[in-house]
This record gives sequence, C-alpha cells and structure tokens, in this order.
Amino acid sequence: MPEALAGVLATPGLVWLILTISVAGIVRGFTGFGTALVFVPVAGMFLPPQVVVAVITLTGIASTLALLPRAWGQADRAEVALLALAALVTVPPGLWLMRVLDPVTIRWIVAAVAALTLGALVAGWRYSGQVGHPMLLAIGALAGVIGGLTGLTGPVVILFYLAGQAMAQVVRANTILFLAALDVVIVVNLLLRGAVEGGVFLLALTLAVPYFITSLIGQRLFDPRHQRLYRWAALGVIALAVLSGLPLWS
Repeated sequence: MPEALAGVLATPGLVWLILTISVAGIVRGFTGFGTALVFVPVAGMFLPPQVVVAVITLTGIASTLALLPRAWGQADRAEVALLALAALVTVPPGLWLMRVLDPVTIRWIVAAVAALTLGALVAGWRYSGQVGHPMLLAIGALAGVIGGLTGLTGPVVILFYLAGQAMAQVVRANTILFLAALDVVIVVNLLLRGAVEGGVFLLALTLAVPYFITSLIGQRLFDPRHQRLYRWAALGVIALAVLSGLPLWS
C-alpha cells in the first residue's frame, strides 16, 4: 500500500489533476454533465489515454452517489434505458480504437468532438422532429463509441438534449442517469480486459474525494428556474474543453 500511495503521489501533474477534477465536480453538480469535458483535455497532457478513460469513469461513478438520488426521480428512465442499451453494445469498439490509435490523435479527436458540439449549440441548432426508438438507439450507440475511445461520455447526449426543448430539470436528470450507466459499462469492460491496475484505482479514489465534495456544492447551486444560465454554463464548459484540449499546448 505505501508503494501504491507513493506511485499516486508521483503521478505527473497530480496537483493540476486535483484542481481540474474539483472544478469539474462543481460543473457536473450544477449542469448534470461536463466532468469529462473539463477533465479529459487536461488529464491527456499528463496521462496515457487508457488511464484517462479509466480514471474519469471511476470518478464518475463516485459522483453518481451524490447526484443519482435526486436525478432518479426526475428523469425519463425509459428513455435513458434505451440510450444505455445501445451504448452497452458500442463501448467495446470504442475501447479497441483507444488502444490502436496514437495518443495525440485521440487528443485531436477530443478537441474535434467538443468543438462540433459547441458549434452546433452556439449556432442555435434545434431538432424539432419526433424522437423515436431508432434515433435514441443511434444516439446511445454513438455516445458509447466516443466514450470508450476518449472518455468523453457526454457530448453526444448533451447535444441531443440541449438542442431540444426539454425542461432543464429533466435534461439534467436524464444526462446524470445516462452518464452514470455509461461509466459503469466502460469500467466493467476495462476490468474484463484487465486494463485497470491497482495504481489507477488508487488515483481515481484520490481524485474522487474532492470530486464528490464539489459535486454536492454544484448541485446546491443548481436552480431549475434559471434555464438560460444553465445553457450558457453548458456552452462555457464545452468552449473550455475545446481550448484546453488542443495538443498545440503540450
């Protein structure tokens, strides 16, 4: 155990990782998403992609303990179940792509996904058609691939929900529920592949402590009456990810 703890303390950029996950916790508690968008670009500067994906999903499960009880009662659970079912099938191909692609290429993909999401939302894209089961399955499947590849479990579903007309409270609850399910799917797949070592678990546990606390703070800040503020907070998170995630800086 002392050796494992020493390994965590020797993690490159540990102070930055702790600060970043703390900010991500506040954002996640307030908006219902944003952890990966804040954390993954910064973590990618210090850690290999496989460790980034493992850590972000493990800490995501930890934050769910703080956010899930309220979200469970407010979410459309049938809709979330369809999204999660599709993601269950497509996470393994995403994890395979993560292993075969160059880390710098993955960082560019992270930046591109975030930029496309931001661009669509800033442009005011709205989907006014009817969302049936096939579309929900397609959205969940795409989220699974991108989540397994990059650790960005949220952008596809964020774009889907924030581009629509649903109430902020329902959007937040559905997003929390789906991201929790997707985190579990990714972690289980990593464990089955033997891709998560003890040091990664301990690092995730170390980061989960400030993340859990700041998630509760963010949840207290959330007020469903301020839907416009909610949307602009979401756009700000995505913009931050685009800028900080560019491989040009390291």
